[in-house]
Amino acid sequence: MDHRDNSYYEANAADISLEDITSSEENKQIYQQIRDDDLAWFNRIALGREGRFYFGVLNCALLRVREGDDLGWLGYFIGKSVKLQGLEIWDLPEREEGEQQMHAFLDGLARNQSIQRVQVSQQLGDYGSTEFLRTLGNMSQLEELLYCCNNLDSNGCSTIGTLLESGACKLKELHLYNNNIGDDGVATLASGLTSIGPSLTYLGLSGNSIGNEGLSAMVAALESCTGLERLDLYGNDFSLATAGLGSLSKWLQTVVLNLEHLNLQRCGINDEGLQALAKGATNHCKDLNLSGNDSITALGLRYLSTSLQSDTCRLENLLIGSINLRDDGAEVLSRGLVGNKVLRCLLLSGDGLGEGEDDIEISPAGWNHFETALCDTSSVNNTYLSNHTVQEFFDYSYDEDEEEDIQKSVALYLQLNKEHPQYAARCKILMNHTHLDMAPLLLWELKFLPLAVGWLERAKYCTTLSIYEDDPDNTKRVFEESEKVFQSRALTALYEFIRGMTEKVLERRDELALVAACDDKIATVKEESDRKITQLEDENKRLRGILKSMRNALDKALKE
Repeated sequence: MDHRDNSYYEANAADISLEDITSSEENKQIYQQIRDDDLAWFNRIALGREGRFYFGVLNCALLRVREGDDLGWLGYFIGKSVKLQGLEIWDLPEREEGEQQMHAFLDGLARNQSIQRVQVSQQLGDYGSTEFLRTLGNMSQLEELLYCCNNLDSNGCSTIGTLLESGACKLKELHLYNNNIGDDGVATLASGLTSIGPSLTYLGLSGNSIGNEGLSAMVAALESCTGLERLDLYGNDFSLATAGLGSLSKWLQTVVLNLEHLNLQRCGINDEGLQALAKGATNHCKDLNLSGNDSITALGLRYLSTSLQSDTCRLENLLIGSINLRDDGAEVLSRGLVGNKVLRCLLLSGDGLGEGEDDIEISPAGWNHFETALCDTSSVNNTYLSNHTVQEFFDYSYDEDEEEDIQKSVALYLQLNKEHPQYAARCKILMNHTHLDMAPLLLWELKFLPLAVGWLERAKYCTTLSIYEDDPDNTKRVFEESEKVFQSRALTALYEFIRGMTEKVLERRDELALVAACDDKIATVKEESDRKITQLEDENKRLRGILKSMRNALDKALKE
């Protein structure tokens, strides 16, 4: 294949026969649609090879590259398109003149100004990888780059870093999965990440053998990433990265951002690492995945539990499957649920992706801790202060054995929180307190009576609520109680409140009588005291008169 530049394709575009540059009728149609920019049913094109199955090709034209498919012409057509939005390279067969074909393809691709998403999921080789990344520098409209499974060496990382640092494209998403980047690679990428920081919303660095130094370098580079929403670090090695995890936590607390998702699944995090991470992750993330970090014990979960109880916690989904939870861990975690009003999902099994198959080693005693957190029946007030927001303990992949392991009461409370969150607290109170003790409410006297009546009126609706059983077509009442029984409970509670107020009034009358008696005694004592004071004043006056007479008599005697 002779070297062909853009002028060659421009000169021959009108006369070229698609049959001559494609290997099949199917590929010919794809070439034609891209050439004519008539993308009736797709907005992306994926390049793969014969006999392979590829996931994620919805709204995507899959071009299976064979001998006879001219990639130079394909690149030229792509370069001219103004409607094509995505390019994916899943797999390319080895072929003669590979570098020349790749060069011609990339030369055309570099001229495209419509593609916003590029994904590469195969090793392109040293030449292909370097040239491909350099080509992206001409695509200022590019928003998403997925460059995965390429085992990037220092040159590859340097090329990506240079691309990002140049400011040629302001990426919103950067996925660099399974490239074996390592700590040195992250350091090389750092300046580039800093450059695109303001635009970046997603950073994926999973499966890259990143340790403490790499994590610290990444955190330093993310200082400018105030718009970051998702950070995926799955499968790196943070077993000795307590300092790096501490830096990550500090960054989350000091930078103004709202991170939606932080994935630290299977990163070898231990108790010390969790201690360093917990505060920042729970207070500044909505989704936190810690599943598969099986070095975490109940000791580390204490730090997590404390953070969950904080008023500043904003964590809504916490995944901690495959960490050997056991009863002591269940006790610690359950304490963190008390008072928490934001956590919706606490996955104790699996990873949220339907891949978890681990058994949960929690005995009935361990489940009792969760039951108490969801509904503390020791008093009406403690029931009210229990957790009414957590809705799930398992992901959608849990099996029937797991469902049997969880206590029915725990499952009921979770279902109640999920299906009727606004009535969960009232239902739990009515379910577990047949007698509503009104004595603690007497402190507010009669001004509380309208509130009590209003609460009972709203609680009446709880007797009509139903929840779904295993069969979605079947439902059952949350608790069975007739209207007559409920009215009897309500009237009994109000009667006890009024009777308590009457007793309180009588107690107040006795207190007033005692005060009056004391006042009378004080008045009598004061009267007697005043009389004696008057007597003393008269006696003092008499003595002063006698003393004056004696002085006068003495003065007279001395003069004579």
